[in-house]
Amino acid sequence: MGQPGKNFLTTLLWALVFGVAVLLAMAGYGNARWNAGTTQLLNRLDAAQVQTAPQFYNAKELDGLPAPVKRYFEAVLKDGQPIITAATVQHTGTFNLGEALDNWKPFTSTQRVITNRPGFDWDARVAMFPGVAAHIHDAYVAGTGLLKVAIFGLITVADLPETADLSKGEFMRYCVEAAWYPTALLPSQGVVWQAVDAQSASATFTDAGTTLSLLFRFSGDGLIDTVHAQSRGRLVGNVMTYAPWQGRFWNYAERGGILVPLESEVAWVLPEGLKTYYRSRMTTVSYGFARPENERPKP
Repeated sequence: MGQPGKNFLTTLLWALVFGVAVLLAMAGYGNARWNAGTTQLLNRLDAAQVQTAPQFYNAKELDGLPAPVKRYFEAVLKDGQPIITAATVQHTGTFNLGEALDNWKPFTSTQRVITNRPGFDWDARVAMFPGVAAHIHDAYVAGTGLLKVAIFGLITVADLPETADLSKGEFMRYCVEAAWYPTALLPSQGVVWQAVDAQSASATFTDAGTTLSLLFRFSGDGLIDTVHAQSRGRLVGNVMTYAPWQGRFWNYAERGGILVPLESEVAWVLPEGLKTYYRSRMTTVSYGFARPENERPKP
């Protein structure tokens, strides 16, 4: 009487073992394919890099800037330090996949940034279910935006076509996140600042024929608190809509001789209130500079 039940359990066990083996094989193959694609993307990013000038930050360029902007640079940079040309930032955090209801999923990511010309690749792993991760490339390379999502790095579930809206949105992300590579916000790097009030200023950025302005608000200690965009493309289902968008930064600490925020979140500013969809904590950051620290000019 017990034999049929025993055979069923044995079959079920082998089916589970086979299923796990298939998932592991898919994950391994998918990782290899995704990593190969990441290498190609980073090569394109590096190939777009151009020489940075000037190579060192000179505090004299702060003359005439709006007061809150000047206080910010005085707080986070040191006179004579090299200009940041690249950064590699690693984060852990949570990503909200829900629309009507929140659906937060943990992620880890590595983001490679080039400051001249502007570009980045956010290479993330979002844990959808135990053992099942979505691989994401969110990128801006040589003036072109890119967004691709694949389960196990193998099964593509989103691969947005290259459009002006996508490219502008990705360039906007690069600018909002410049608190992690603050020399990119200097006037000598092409940013035009205009006063708004005692705690905020507008910054205008240009790349690949696209010009955009963002509102930077600074905290009482002079550091970037929020960066606000009046409009950014937002994909809801299969429909592109537009809404105000902002990033918020806090918990500043010195990394590589520069004061940068370790924590951040990003949200849509909707009529019904903030729709936060990204929260992160920086775990590591490393910088590339225009010239080594020991070659800085003598005062």
